[in-house]
Amino acid sequence: MKFGETFMEYLHGDQERLLDKYSHVEYKRLKKVLKSCRTGQALQNYCRIEQDQEDKGNSSLSQFCQCQSCPLCDQLFFTELMREASDVAGCFSSRVRDLLHLHVARGMQRYVLRVRQCFKNDQQAMVEEGRMLIEYITMNATAIRKILKKYDKIHSSVNGKNFKSKMQAEHIELLHSPWLIELGAFYLNFNGLDGGDFNEFCGHFSCDLNSTEPVITLMLPNSAKLEYSLTCAICLETVFNPYALSCGHLFCKSCACSAASVLIFEGLEAATPDAKCPVCREAGVYANAVRMLELDLLFKKRCKEYWKERRVAERAEMVKQTKDYWDLQTKYVIGY
Repeated sequence: MKFGETFMEYLHGDQERLLDKYSHVEYKRLKKVLKSCRTGQALQNYCRIEQDQEDKGNSSLSQFCQCQSCPLCDQLFFTELMREASDVAGCFSSRVRDLLHLHVARGMQRYVLRVRQCFKNDQQAMVEEGRMLIEYITMNATAIRKILKKYDKIHSSVNGKNFKSKMQAEHIELLHSPWLIELGAFYLNFNGLDGGDFNEFCGHFSCDLNSTEPVITLMLPNSAKLEYSLTCAICLETVFNPYALSCGHLFCKSCACSAASVLIFEGLEAATPDAKCPVCREAGVYANAVRMLELDLLFKKRCKEYWKERRVAERAEMVKQTKDYWDLQTKYVIGY
């Protein structure tokens, strides 16, 4: 079965009610745009397909779309695809954040959730939603890859390939989201709890934390394999108390704080806007850093000795930094 048919079946399948609330890639419509461009009938077909866009105040088409340069096709095609990809990435991250917040809840909220489990199977509902989110992000990522490949084939160009680089620069490359790593760690933490086996839902996640380069692996439905490195690029150890910067790179909290020239107890939110990622050198990536709670819990469960050793070292360093900081403040106030 062609991917277009598979994608439409997915959109109109059992999860259609849930997908009504989610954005998705308009694969069928974008494919029609390319078909119009290829056949040279852009004006008639393209205007009909995009009538809804004109109703919203977008500029109307006034000439034929030429395959050689394709300015009109490019303008709407890539603009719309970027918007759709951004919406999908935002929807995915917000839904995963809400889902995992329930799993790692603390204090009174955790107590309330435990009481609810006596009357409702929250675990099963969380696993089911996580499975749906994995399918959601992989199907949309595949749709983007397919449509860009078709664009380059029709136009004999590399614009589609360049667009992938632009998506990466805008931090909306769907399958490289830190929230996908968190969702994988969530399933690996869930698997085997209370005698339950959630392998059928886990999207083929696996991890190897004992190798020289620890990774989480995701096997996609089309047999493609993605590996996410869990090595901190600063200390070159397995990440501890991991944070993902908005550029997507993973670091230990203490290492990221050191790179941003802030103290551990201040946190990454204290970093200045011009602080740069140690790997890609992009500025302003600390403000929206994601704390990887599920990933940290995975290390705590599967690498207990390593996790305890790193926790002791981090606490000792934080105590030292705190003492030095307040000693300096005291000397400043007293005047010597």
